[in-house]
Amino acid sequence: MRGEDKLPVLPFPPQPATRDTQPKQAAPTGPAADPQTKDPRPQQTADLLTHAIAALQHAMAPPAVDLSVTDLPAPDAVPEEAFTPVGEPRWRMGSAKIPSNTHSPSGSASTDAGSDAPAPNPKDPLARRITALHFPRFSMNRWQWHMDRMGHAPPPEVPVALAVEGPHGPVIHATNRAADQMGIQIGARVVDMRALVPDLRVEFADTGGDRAALHRLMLWVRRWCPWSATDGPAGLVMDTTGSDHLWGGEAAMLREIEGKLSTLGLETDLACAPTHGAAWALSRFGGVREVCTPDELCAKTAPLPVRALRLHGDAALLLKRLGLKTIGALADVPRLSLARRFQKAELTHNPLLRLDQLMGRLAEPLQSPDDPPEFSVQSSLAEPVMDPEPHLPDMAQELCAGLHAAGLGARRVTLTVYRTDGEVDRIGVATSQASRDAAHILRLFEGKLERLNPGFGFDLITLEASVVEHVEVIQTRIEGGSDEGTELARLIDRLSAKFGADSIRRPAPRDSHIPERREGWQVAMAQGTDTLPTHAQPRPLRLLQPPEDIRVLYAVPEGPPAQFMWRRQTHKVVRFEGPERIAPEWWADRPGTRLRDYYRIEDQHGQRYWLFREGVVGDGRGGAPRWCMQGLFA
Repeated sequence: MRGEDKLPVLPFPPQPATRDTQPKQAAPTGPAADPQTKDPRPQQTADLLTHAIAALQHAMAPPAVDLSVTDLPAPDAVPEEAFTPVGEPRWRMGSAKIPSNTHSPSGSASTDAGSDAPAPNPKDPLARRITALHFPRFSMNRWQWHMDRMGHAPPPEVPVALAVEGPHGPVIHATNRAADQMGIQIGARVVDMRALVPDLRVEFADTGGDRAALHRLMLWVRRWCPWSATDGPAGLVMDTTGSDHLWGGEAAMLREIEGKLSTLGLETDLACAPTHGAAWALSRFGGVREVCTPDELCAKTAPLPVRALRLHGDAALLLKRLGLKTIGALADVPRLSLARRFQKAELTHNPLLRLDQLMGRLAEPLQSPDDPPEFSVQSSLAEPVMDPEPHLPDMAQELCAGLHAAGLGARRVTLTVYRTDGEVDRIGVATSQASRDAAHILRLFEGKLERLNPGFGFDLITLEASVVEHVEVIQTRIEGGSDEGTELARLIDRLSAKFGADSIRRPAPRDSHIPERREGWQVAMAQGTDTLPTHAQPRPLRLLQPPEDIRVLYAVPEGPPAQFMWRRQTHKVVRFEGPERIAPEWWADRPGTRLRDYYRIEDQHGQRYWLFREGVVGDGRGGAPRWCMQGLFA
């Protein structure tokens, strides 16, 4: 019984106590008593207990979940930004909220949607309906989506592979269909696969972006059911118990999900089964849009390989060596034998526990993360207005107060106005750093409100922080507070709001130790531009790109030349410091690229230069070493 609940009120009031004015008569006893007369008090006591128990059960019952079509998000709203970088807007959940306390431990949910479908029995372990989604080319689909958006997508016949860093160099992480047909294997080294396919195009995978995109996709699929969670690096799991009738059955629901995901460029394998393990196995090793009922569980999972039990590679290899290649063959083995062999094994290495999860004998609850908090304020107007600007200061103050209480700042703020004729207009602004300054946010909307068409007026205005980040407060002044980088960030925000985000750029470090590759340019509003390397070798203020050749007039065995000519001027080396050797990047440079020895020198006029010698004598990668000028110090 919940702590806040009170004692249940009985369905009938107690009888009031009245004073008996008539003299009491003794009840007949002995043989004179009528044997047919029964005492009514036991029956009244039983009725009272029955009503009390019914009232207690009614008070302890959980609230019902309303899964009607009107309460679910519209399935037609496909998020164009589902795979955008972390800093860009994502699809936002609708206003309909489903209480989280309605999800019972067994995964069942009650419904009052008025459907003829029978309610699932919470005591039956196979009464749940779990839908598993597998994206076999999630990283490649996401990379292809970005390339199509920028207009640089390669033709389908070009083999493309995405790589990640491995212990012995880059390894293949994802491939497209053309690379699969040419024998490119996931997990193999890039150098080995390039020897097999010389024209293989290799790009580095964005694993962090993949995880963020999968998390956003996990929230987006809650338009079909209220509970979802990520399932590995390229999968989702949904508890669709009681939700399929809203879409015309499970088969129609799977077709709906597959169709919506295909509009995002995703290849999807789906399956619906009574357990998480069965849905996972059928989505990856079963048929197309497989639907498995409790009666078909054994028959449909028996021919699947033992890898469908979500076992690690060594456990599946051991079962294969023992001759147990399918789930059906494993199920025929006595449980006592499997328990003895794998009694100390972990879950991912224990086929008996995985088999029990697949068959529903071992519970596997779905841990569905909560929806992210929404930071938005709205102003409902009694009379339509033609200009929303007078209402924005109070709304911005309220929004920033909520962000400050949560320790967050806004990176993107969206103003939405609703017209009386049903039309909706939106205006968005972005910041280069997380901000909760109401005055600064309002200044970014200057010059943009004139674009709104009021029509017959606005009757509802909302202001939402659609993208938020944690704000790290650092004191940089002795009297308190911090203003380091604030003015520059505000300048970038104002310029970007006026000229466009793509028009303002700033230098950003690159992951390379070659001087001309260490730095590049990126959009000033992009994330990750505030953290610069703190430990670096001294570098010239001006870098020459490409390096310019110099002519050695007087060479010495060790060190830089004693005298050289550059730009028709003769320079005599007075003092130098070095060498600093920089090796070529073998994963990015062409074969035969020579190493460099850099020197910081000073000539007879006090000018300081940064020059290098490319190659050494006898390295087998060319002729005599070449001297070049790389940069000029202040």
